[in-house]
Amino acid sequence: MRKWRNAVVTAAWVAVGTAAGALGAWQLASADSDGAGGAAHSRPLDEAAVRRALAASDPPATSRSTPTPPSPPPSRSLTPPASSPPSAERSTVRFTGGSATVECRADGTVRLVSWSPADGFHIDDDVERGPAAVARLEAEPGDDDEQPDLPYEIRCVGGTPRAQVVPDTDDD
Repeated sequence: MRKWRNAVVTAAWVAVGTAAGALGAWQLASADSDGAGGAAHSRPLDEAAVRRALAASDPPATSRSTPTPPSPPPSRSLTPPASSPPSAERSTVRFTGGSATVECRADGTVRLVSWSPADGFHIDDDVERGPAAVARLEAEPGDDDEQPDLPYEIRCVGGTPRAQVVPDTDDD
């Protein structure tokens, strides 16, 4: 009797596994056949496709029974708001000790947004991130005292970040 029970349980598990595999294969096959794609075959959309998808997902505008009064003209200010930061272009600059995401601002200043050390290096804690004419950081080799530290100055030249090794003035 026990042999039959084990055989039935094994057959049931095999049947469930086969059904799950068949269902997965059917889902993958049908995801491409309708042209809409599915989760397993989603592809990146180009800009036009994104706009079409967003336009299709917008809820329809509801009609109003009462007209909306016109809004007053915007007030004009002679001075720009003090809190508006200069526009900035973000890009990544790579150097021997790692890489940094940098903002090159319209006023010519640079600001380090983030940084990441390369394998075998770490970035020293005293990072001068800006905004300033020059941002500074130092890449230090992990365990090798034989290799020198690599202090970098990062500037924006023509809106493009440039990292340059400078002489190490640290006495450590």
